[in-house]
Amino acid sequence: MGIGMIFQRKAHRGATPRSERQGLSHHHLLAVAALSALVAIGAAVTPSGDVKAKRTSAEESLHDAELPVATDVDSAETTLVSEEFAGAVDNLKAEPAPPKSQPWEEFIVRSGDNLSLLFKRAGFSTQDVYQIVNTAPQGRGLERIFPGQTLAFQRDEGGDLAAVRHTIDGLQSVVYRRMDGGFSSEQITREPELRQRWATVEIESSLFLAGRAAGMSSNLIMEVATIFGGVIDFVLDPRRGDTMEVLFEELYLDDEKYADGKVIAASYTNRGERFDAFRYIDSNGVASYYNTDGVSMRKAFLMAPVDFTRISSNFNPRRLHPIYKTLRPHNGTDYAAPRGTPVFAAGDGRVIEAGYTRANGNYVFIQHGDRYLTKYLHLNKRKVKSGQRVVQSQVIGTVGSTGAATGPHLHYEFLVGGVHRNPRTIHKSLPKAKSLPEGEMPRFRVAIAEASQQLAQLRADRQLAQAQTSGTVDAP
Repeated sequence: MGIGMIFQRKAHRGATPRSERQGLSHHHLLAVAALSALVAIGAAVTPSGDVKAKRTSAEESLHDAELPVATDVDSAETTLVSEEFAGAVDNLKAEPAPPKSQPWEEFIVRSGDNLSLLFKRAGFSTQDVYQIVNTAPQGRGLERIFPGQTLAFQRDEGGDLAAVRHTIDGLQSVVYRRMDGGFSSEQITREPELRQRWATVEIESSLFLAGRAAGMSSNLIMEVATIFGGVIDFVLDPRRGDTMEVLFEELYLDDEKYADGKVIAASYTNRGERFDAFRYIDSNGVASYYNTDGVSMRKAFLMAPVDFTRISSNFNPRRLHPIYKTLRPHNGTDYAAPRGTPVFAAGDGRVIEAGYTRANGNYVFIQHGDRYLTKYLHLNKRKVKSGQRVVQSQVIGTVGSTGAATGPHLHYEFLVGGVHRNPRTIHKSLPKAKSLPEGEMPRFRVAIAEASQQLAQLRADRQLAQAQTSGTVDAP
């Protein structure tokens, strides 16, 4: 309450006549209180000359005034004035600044770490661990920590544990805060920003090198290879001059790339033949890739069942065996690759044999339905067991040189009805891929229209750039 308001309110109350003497006395008391307040406030700052003069005049008037002695009745009124005046002065004082939050101390989870070790490293006790794990609603989740994650600790002003932040990944974290009787927990989830990008690729030596030169990540290149894996063997099919256009997403956090997103659409032209693929979520909510006619890009078998680097030998029924030096049928394809390279199941099926022989080394045989059988030989390690069900692209082993092998490679065989067939050509006679139902096609065409136009524009831009480079078209 301001000083003027105190003065006015008390002056009004004092005007209520109990006696002329009491009214005058009360009025004087209010004047004394108000003038005293002005003197006190003026003393808190360095006054100018005018202010000093006014203050001196006020003090002189106060000194010359004939002040009455307060009666018992006036004493209660004076006390009330003093209390309200003290409150007004307190309001003029600056409020104390809130305590500053303590900084977070962050620790990266290393291999072999556990919760107790991390708390000890941060300077806290096993009792703190026990309280969080057993009192916080999500406390048990704190026990599941993995290398690469982070734990951050915050102390209170006394140095005791105030909060713990468990960063699971860039998008998820849990904060545990001390409260009466234990700890609370809060799940924090961040939403990344989705950005659409594109890349145009021209093959000079390999798909991988060309993709990297175009700014594509290794994972994105392999994703594109997987999408086209049923129609293109990226070991043998690509030729210099092949081209590819890709529309894809990237996820960003704090304006920095966090992860690759989905491939929206892609187009690959191999020896003049173009293959298009579009990501489409059907009316049942299932996402898959289809060509422009709504035919699934996922075929019954992969063209190449290995994350390859090069081919050492193609299908040849009269091949000279590199070890035995005799003409022996080579009923398959050898994919030379570094030891440890993942080997994929070519299609869905069941492992009917997984073992070791002197000739085959570590091997896996997979039965696909009643007619088809695929064999994978010379593996360094087997990742599946006999009788196990597998799905297409599942890792079933790694490239090695076990058995009768001169170097690390995968020997891959494809049998139809017990007869060896060339894995490179058998795909042409396999059952047709699944297509979208006719009733789904209108929805599908609308969904892929924009991506189809974008791919067409990318092709046109690339062709124009090539023509300008070769000098067949004048630059604008």
